[in-house]
Amino acid sequence: MHKSYQPLKPAANRFLTQRWDQASYEDHRDKVRKAKPVIDTKGIETPAHIQNNLKKVQLQKERMSIIERDNHLLASKLSAITRSNGLVDHRNHYPQYSLNAQKRKEKLLQVTHENQDIYQRILTQRSDYRRELWEDDWEKVKRRRDDIARYPRGETNRQKPIKVVKFSGRSQRSSSGVEEDSGETTEEEEEEH
Repeated sequence: MHKSYQPLKPAANRFLTQRWDQASYEDHRDKVRKAKPVIDTKGIETPAHIQNNLKKVQLQKERMSIIERDNHLLASKLSAITRSNGLVDHRNHYPQYSLNAQKRKEKLLQVTHENQDIYQRILTQRSDYRRELWEDDWEKVKRRRDDIARYPRGETNRQKPIKVVKFSGRSQRSSSGVEEDSGETTEEEEEEH
């Protein structure tokens, strides 16, 4: 009895009431499924330029082209290696050249020409000083100095007397006025003291 259908309202036939209630429930569920909202909550459609990101597609194409080019270069290098029977090209005979050599040569030529011009101007320039006058003045100064001096200047240039010094039985001549100290004195030195 507990499994039998219990209608909410009093009914003459419970079986028919159950079928009618079930049909109305299915009808209700179908209406709920097919119901459309009164308010539009779909939102704005995304624009075409955002749906299809063309810049991203372009970057992918460029990336793929770079990858393909690198693969092609690598394949060509591998094929060259297989054709070369494993020989290695280890010679690096590259000519040395400078990107700045021509400019440096032009600058050097310009400096050389300028130096030559300056040198020629120096050579052609007459001196402002007269050397003959200077030499005459110097001769006069020397004469006056010799006249004023107490002792004549020519005496200091004379050669000093040569002294004989004996060292342990040998004699050495010394042109300087300084005697070397050896601990032994000569006969001449003893006479002087």
